[in-house]
Amino acid sequence: MLVRGSKPGSGRVAARRPVEICWQRKTRPGPLIILLAGLSGTSALQAADPQEDTARSILEPVTVEATRLDSDPDEVPAAISVVGKDDVQLARQQIGLDESLVAIPGLFLQDRYNFAQDLRISIRGFGARAAFGIRGVRIVVDGIPETLPDGQGGVDSIDLGSVQQIEVIRGPVSSLYGNASGGVINIVSERGPEIPFVESRLSTGEFDFGKHQLKFGGDTGRFNYLVNVSDMDFEGYREHSDTENTQLNGNFGYQIDDSSDLRLTLNLTDQPLADDPGGLTREEAEADPRAANQTNVDFNAGEALDQQKIGLVYTKSFGELHELQLRNYYVWRDFLNRLPFADGGAVVLERLFAGGGASYTYSGDLWGRSNRLMLGVDLERQDDDRFRFDNNMGTLGALVFDQNEEVTSSGLFVQNEWDVLTDVVLTLGVRRDEVEFDVTDRFLGDGDDSGSRSFSETSPMIGLLYAAAPSMNFYAKVSTAFETPTTTEFANPGGAGGFNPDIDPQLATNYEVGVKGTIGERSRYQAALFSIDVEDELIPFELADQPGRDFFANAGESSRRGVELAFVSQPLDGLQISFAYTYSDFAFDEFMSDAGDDFAGNTIPGVPENLLYGEVGYSHSSGFYTSLDALSVDNVFLNNANTESSDSYVVSNLRAGFLGHSGDWEFAPFVGINNLTNKAYTGNTRINAFGGRFFEPAPDRHFYGGISVRYDFGGGS
Repeated sequence: MLVRGSKPGSGRVAARRPVEICWQRKTRPGPLIILLAGLSGTSALQAADPQEDTARSILEPVTVEATRLDSDPDEVPAAISVVGKDDVQLARQQIGLDESLVAIPGLFLQDRYNFAQDLRISIRGFGARAAFGIRGVRIVVDGIPETLPDGQGGVDSIDLGSVQQIEVIRGPVSSLYGNASGGVINIVSERGPEIPFVESRLSTGEFDFGKHQLKFGGDTGRFNYLVNVSDMDFEGYREHSDTENTQLNGNFGYQIDDSSDLRLTLNLTDQPLADDPGGLTREEAEADPRAANQTNVDFNAGEALDQQKIGLVYTKSFGELHELQLRNYYVWRDFLNRLPFADGGAVVLERLFAGGGASYTYSGDLWGRSNRLMLGVDLERQDDDRFRFDNNMGTLGALVFDQNEEVTSSGLFVQNEWDVLTDVVLTLGVRRDEVEFDVTDRFLGDGDDSGSRSFSETSPMIGLLYAAAPSMNFYAKVSTAFETPTTTEFANPGGAGGFNPDIDPQLATNYEVGVKGTIGERSRYQAALFSIDVEDELIPFELADQPGRDFFANAGESSRRGVELAFVSQPLDGLQISFAYTYSDFAFDEFMSDAGDDFAGNTIPGVPENLLYGEVGYSHSSGFYTSLDALSVDNVFLNNANTESSDSYVVSNLRAGFLGHSGDWEFAPFVGINNLTNKAYTGNTRINAFGGRFFEPAPDRHFYGGISVRYDFGGGS
């Protein structure tokens, strides 16, 4: 099979096969087969036509955009996983990205059920420190970043009901994305199909869960559109964990001419309620896992947000060799966060995030061999008006903090891919970033804490990919990442405004080797080994008088060693088995705390040593499908001293459904059971929490179900 996008005579090897890919149908499917998992990161069901040869259809590659170039993942010297549309949407409850990303090795995901904290995503340990939101991992949706210039990201505005594809790069990639790029999650929304359609999806479940969705789209030739509106209410398993969320996600494309197009993305998110039940001690969690922390209840801890986002991406080709892309985007966000303490325990934030960029790609030959060069620039500005009020048992009291925070960032990057030999591809990249933080203190009663801090960083990478055989590809890579503290992580533990002068950015260097390949026509495998050296690792801690609020300090040096394995096989048509395994040996090499405690040699808290995922799925040509998965999580250390840890656990889930057609109508009822064996386990851990409040219990066994009904206008059957 020719590599996607290669040209005859370009030097790229026809025998090289796609390895880390997602196999997807190009037309609206009939009944279901199982989607190959493990290597692609997908773990569930993929719709397909029963008349097709399944062994052939599952080898069909897709293009990924996470590398900032349209690429076949087989050509990239990195660990890239792809999750397809059906594995995000089909028979899923659709309340968190972890539902479909859990099958990817190297990822550890927590906190699906606390919407005030956001899903906690860790890629090779990057992001494990996050108390809320996402740190160290770059999130991009339809070319528009969900990660701010200061490095903080979120997923509360991601519309799972209209996701077409999720692409994950595991490991540092600051040479392409700059600040907070210990890994990348790139989300691509659905496009409107040639045949216009309208689809309604209703789902319900235990703990007063309800979600309603209306989606429609089409293509008129030049104009392409897809719009999805969803509304969710969820009371939650624990007390004080209610949430309400309404979203509109739109994706519109216009083909200007044969060589240029313009795409507009629009997202509106209204989340007026997201309660935070807080962390419990071990004794409290065992006595009543459904209880909330009483202090969180007393202070009505939680958040509310209102966000609007609009982005434009213009692409222009100049012949077959040159391409220019321009990006521009704006995000407005109003945010209220009530923390479980009185003095300054209520935060009000008014944010404008704006940015843009350009990239130029030249695809030609260098000394007679295929070569692709990319040059680019990113410019971003984050403007936050931040206020803190006393939290008078859930109501806003006196103003105690008022400052404007501006973060500006600029990045210049270049990357080149060259086929140095017939079966060897060399990738070189480098990026230069400038990030500046400016604070204007407007609450002068306690002095003027205005100030600024600036950081400059150069991030290189080198990668080599060798096609040793048609079914075996080796790669080696050295890459880097840097993370500045975010505006909230810069907070002074002493309570004053301005910046904490004692913390610095975190720097990481990643060394990685891997192999990817196939066994016959029905099995695939992948292995990656990495070693990451980290300087000034950012570590959270809490103070006794401000529980629930994290401050940060730098560890001197730390190291991360790991292994990621995945295997998937289809022994029989309709039967699919897969697994993914991650081993993580993460430790402090040098770390002396402010209190004089020496933590050198201790395990970095927040990530399990062993993580194993497995799944078995079956589908029948009649339209029936089912899938059973299980996740085994090792114990997780909860503090720097390694004196506390969560218990290991195994949790399993079952889902099933049916896809039927009648003329232009499609009917898809589904059911699911989460935590099938009713296991008591910790769904989220709070690192270095004061008073031993490390634990957030996950729900016991619970059910959900629903139905999706779709009508294709003139689709036929």
